[in-house]
Amino acid sequence: MEILDYNMPHDLYYEQNHFWVRPDGDIVIMGMDDFGQQMAGDIVFIQLPPEGKRLKAGKPFAKMESGKWLGKIFAPLDGELVKINEELELNPTLINEDCYGEGWMFGIKPDRMVDLQSLIHGSDEIEKWILTDIQRYKNTP
Repeated sequence: MEILDYNMPHDLYYEQNHFWVRPDGDIVIMGMDDFGQQMAGDIVFIQLPPEGKRLKAGKPFAKMESGKWLGKIFAPLDGELVKINEELELNPTLINEDCYGEGWMFGIKPDRMVDLQSLIHGSDEIEKWILTDIQRYKNTP
């Protein structure tokens, strides 16, 4: 679904810091959404923590950097990090080029898959959230 200049697929789940998750069997695949990658600019570095790391929803577990931004990556759900996209070590701009495909970041085995319901999901909810964030960042000096 297009919202102004941002591609925000309505079938994904989003956390408020602009990372998405998509169920894939008993894990979820995670990445940065189009709004987040456009705001950050060209990604030059992403920290890839080791598989097996325990994650706590809302807590940072990795860092990433662009030419104009240094930020934290927040866990969308409680769980265990079970996959990392090692291609990002050599080519972190995959996040900019294909944020919903080849630019995926992590695979997480959630403690409870039902916790996806606590994330932003559905066309109306996503549109309201993105339009609010567009306005918020527009007014930020």
